[in-house]
Amino acid sequence: MRVIRKYANRRLYDTQQSRYVTLEDLRHLIIEEESFRVEDAKSGEDLTRTILLSIIIEQEQSDNDAEVFSNDLLAQLIRVYDMSSPLPLARYLEQGTQLMLEQQKRLQTQWQQAMRHTPMEFMRELAEENMRFWQKTLNQTPQERKGDDEDKTS
Repeated sequence: MRVIRKYANRRLYDTQQSRYVTLEDLRHLIIEEESFRVEDAKSGEDLTRTILLSIIIEQEQSDNDAEVFSNDLLAQLIRVYDMSSPLPLARYLEQGTQLMLEQQKRLQTQWQQAMRHTPMEFMRELAEENMRFWQKTLNQTPQERKGDDEDKTS
C-alpha cells in the first residue's frame, strides 16, 4: 500500500514516488482504485479519513454541478451523530454506493451492447438486482450487521 506522509507545513509527500503531492493527485489515485494510507510524518497517526474528507470538501466546493451533498442531507447526517443509538448508516451508504457504482459500470457496458439486448430486459435485470441487494441488506440480523462491520475494520 502506498504511504503518503503529511508534514507539519500541511504538505503531503508520496513515499513511493519521492515527491510532494496535492489533494488532486490523491483524488486521481482514488479514481484509479490505488490504495494509500496517509500518516502524520512525526507520530505515524493514520490521517487517511481526514484527507478523504478534505478531498470531498474540495470536490463539493469546486463545481456546483457535481454537488453530491445538499444542505438538507448534510444536516441529516449531523443529526445521525447525535442519536442515542446511531443507525448503521456507514454500512448502508457503503453498500448503496458500491451498488450504484457497479450498476453504473454495468449500464455503460450494456449501453455499448445495446443492439444485442432490449432496454426492457436490461431494466428488468437491474430491478431484480436491486431487490436482491436490499432484501439481503434489510434481512440481516443486528448480529450479522455487527459481524459485517467488524470484518470491514479488520
